[in-house]
Amino acid sequence: MPRKLRLEFSGACYHVLNRGNYRRNLFATDGAAESFERCLFEAVGRFGWRLHAFVIMRNHFHLALETPEPNLSAGMRWLQATWAARFNRRHGETGRPFQGRFKALHVEPGHALAQVAHYIHLNPVRAKVVPAERLLEFRWSSLPRFAARVRPAGLSGETVLAQSGELADTPAGWRSYLAYLGVLAEEDG
Repeated sequence: MPRKLRLEFSGACYHVLNRGNYRRNLFATDGAAESFERCLFEAVGRFGWRLHAFVIMRNHFHLALETPEPNLSAGMRWLQATWAARFNRRHGETGRPFQGRFKALHVEPGHALAQVAHYIHLNPVRAKVVPAERLLEFRWSSLPRFAARVRPAGLSGETVLAQSGELADTPAGWRSYLAYLGVLAEEDG
């Protein structure tokens, strides 16, 4: 049975995710997570994406991204294949590290995209990896890069800040955003 075609168009926003084959811990080591992050930013540059949020967990990843050109499938194919080849070469393995292609859910720009970014930033809290007050200590997320204002090209916090109360891209603005995430984490229970 043929795969469903993905709906791709200029300016589309997506919540993209995938996990390790058999729910395997692909990113359990800093080296694997760092390598994936490097590949991610290579893909962002190569395909002209705007990355609004990301998190790399032990066995999966989440991305909130916008594609100015209709190239999500080509970019994700490049990202996953490139990282898989590097991962397999480093570990002396063969085969697919990911459980499948990838999932991509269409998201409306603006408020809905910001909600996805909040969900992504709170993923380490929901997984009980870090408490909400120590969220900036989780290294494999866009959140510490936003707060430290150390951003690779293509990583954009504008939508997150605008949809969280028109916050400024300043240390105070990001502290307010962190407080907002803390409130969301409490509401999640």
